[in-house]
Amino acid sequence: MLDRIKASLPSLAPAEQRVGKLVLQDPRAFANLPVTELADRAHVSKPTVVRFCRSVGYDGLSDFKLKLAGSVSEGVPFIHRSVDADDKTNDVAVKVIDNTVAAFLKYRNDASSFALDQAVQVLAETHSTGKRIEFYGVGNSGIVAQDAQHKFFRLGMNTIAYSDGHMQVMSASMLGKGDCVVVISNSGRTRDLMDACDIARKRGATTIVITSSGSPLATAGQIHLTADHPESYDRYSPMVSRLLHLLIIDILATTVALRIGESLQPALREMKNNLRSKRYT
Repeated sequence: MLDRIKASLPSLAPAEQRVGKLVLQDPRAFANLPVTELADRAHVSKPTVVRFCRSVGYDGLSDFKLKLAGSVSEGVPFIHRSVDADDKTNDVAVKVIDNTVAAFLKYRNDASSFALDQAVQVLAETHSTGKRIEFYGVGNSGIVAQDAQHKFFRLGMNTIAYSDGHMQVMSASMLGKGDCVVVISNSGRTRDLMDACDIARKRGATTIVITSSGSPLATAGQIHLTADHPESYDRYSPMVSRLLHLLIIDILATTVALRIGESLQPALREMKNNLRSKRYT
């Protein structure tokens, strides 16, 4: 990102060049400072700062700063390094946290809003017609599937989750037109998940897959929500990929809840009150 900014400087207006040079001097500070201070440091107006961001291909200052923060975080020293035998607890904590944050920011920069919109529309339509929504996953992805079922069930949606391969295949065999299945896998190479996805699709159900790009599962589903995170135990990938998948589920559940609208609020309030009444005081 910084290389692209440097290469674009000669084509920018002099005032915008000053903003670009400010980015190159201290990208981390630029990502965190308010527009007023950025304008003061570059000796330009606030609209010039916004114009610079658009001139280098971003929607505006907010979009530019988010992606700059992601670029900076992906380059911090501890990220993508395995733990060492002499690491102190704080060293390990920094490596794990920074690696996770970098994965989230990378997803923020790379996520396809079109694919997310498609998935949300399908889930909302499936709910509106009273059809089934099923979540499939194994291992760490099975935990995500259970969490997804819980989140969507709270929205009053007809959902179920399976983490057993045989149950997935059997359940997929009973799906039909208008139903929806969400298949979750980091590697996308689990045979049972592939079979269940294929069966569900042949039965007329819409298939949404959350998996890495280039995996076999990526081409098996009708809607692909790309979640790229390399698998490597010295980089804590099983946990990070699971958190990344949970993040995607949260985005879907929140957006679907907004699509359902105000009719959902009374049911959520009653649910919360009923749960609260069962707690010890």
